[in-house]
Parts: sequence; C-alpha cells; structure tokens
Amino acid sequence: MSIYVGNLSYQVTEEGISEAFSEYGTVKRVQLPTDRETGRVRGFAFVEMETEAEETAAIEALDGAEWMGRDLKVNKARPREDRGSSRGNWSNNNRSSRY
Repeated sequence: MSIYVGNLSYQVTEEGISEAFSEYGTVKRVQLPTDRETGRVRGFAFVEMETEAEETAAIEALDGAEWMGRDLKVNKARPREDRGSSRGNWSNNNRSSRY
C-alpha cells in the first residue's frame, strides 16, 4: 500500500518528503511525479513505508499539517483508474446525434 500526499509546494524534493515521513517509520520509496512538458513537480507524491502501522501513523500525524507553507492532504493512495479512450467515443457519439 502507499500513501498519497497532496497540496505539496512546488519546491519540494524527494529527500525532503522522505525526511518528513521518516519520523513515523522507515520510508521505502518516494515518487514525486513531474510534468512531462515542463519538468516541474506536479504538487503531489506517493510514499511507501515499511509497515501499514507506520503508514497509518504518518497519515494521522500529517493529514492537514502545514509544511512548506501548504496544508498537506495525506491519505491512503487509491488504485489508479483506467481512463481508457472515452474521448474518442464521446466525439463519435456526439457527431452522430447532431445529424
């Protein structure tokens, strides 16, 4: 399981996140997604910790906490949803309903 960390400062680093979460246990991995076009941090991260108990402690302590001038949103990460190709279907359906 991993933790979602949202509303992060754009100046945040993987090392900074790891340091903040290490107060609650062993940090196994930090993912800090960046924008493909600009390379800039996207404002959220995923953190994996050694145990579920450590994750729970970190979530309880850090959700709503102020860090780097921002109020963090910290919760269990949800599985990624498959977005599929709904845009193509919408445009085809929309086109046929107009004529």
